[in-house]
Amino acid sequence: MRTDPVEHRTPPLTLFEDDALLVCVKPRGVLAAADASGAVSMAALLAPRAVYPVHRLDRDVTGVMVFAKTKAAAAWLSGEKAALQKDYLAVTEGVPPQSEAELTDLLFHDRMRNKTYVVKRRRAGVKEARLVYRLLAALPGGRSLLRVRLFTGRTHQIRVQLASRGLPLCGDRKYGAESGGDIGLFAWRLSFCHPDGTELCFTLPEALLPEELRATFLAN
Repeated sequence: MRTDPVEHRTPPLTLFEDDALLVCVKPRGVLAAADASGAVSMAALLAPRAVYPVHRLDRDVTGVMVFAKTKAAAAWLSGEKAALQKDYLAVTEGVPPQSEAELTDLLFHDRMRNKTYVVKRRRAGVKEARLVYRLLAALPGGRSLLRVRLFTGRTHQIRVQLASRGLPLCGDRKYGAESGGDIGLFAWRLSFCHPDGTELCFTLPEALLPEELRATFLAN
């Protein structure tokens, strides 16, 4: 069981905060929402402020997240009026056959194995997953930099949908990557409507991207 002491963790970078919401950058290795593992969670890092998670980000993925500070704000952000829009940067092993494409699959998440699978038929626990990607650049070593937009929020969705097409994320050995290191996925941009009606958009600071991606992304 992982029991990283909270006191040795740097507080998350805050991008925006008011009485209703808090937008910040989740570090790698931190849970988006607390569970029974004992691992450090965003709620612990953001204490003593009480926050309500309204979307998830895998533990080994870093990027922009929004948290509600009231139950009313949580209900708003979880509803259709908030129009939560999530864009990611993904570094894959391999190059997609098309520069742009929409991917739709049926996914089943096995909680015992904590792994998601693409399946062919609907049954209990199976959910539709949809995303679009655009190729931003070809990287050395037969890798690619993609911009991905999610239309659904399934567990490990980007990881499994790309891996099922021979494009595992770099470092993602769970889904077939040959390379090690950090998983090549970043929650890059988050857009939504504030409960007061204001349209908001937040982007992961360039300084938090690997140097290779900063140079490549800025060139595109």
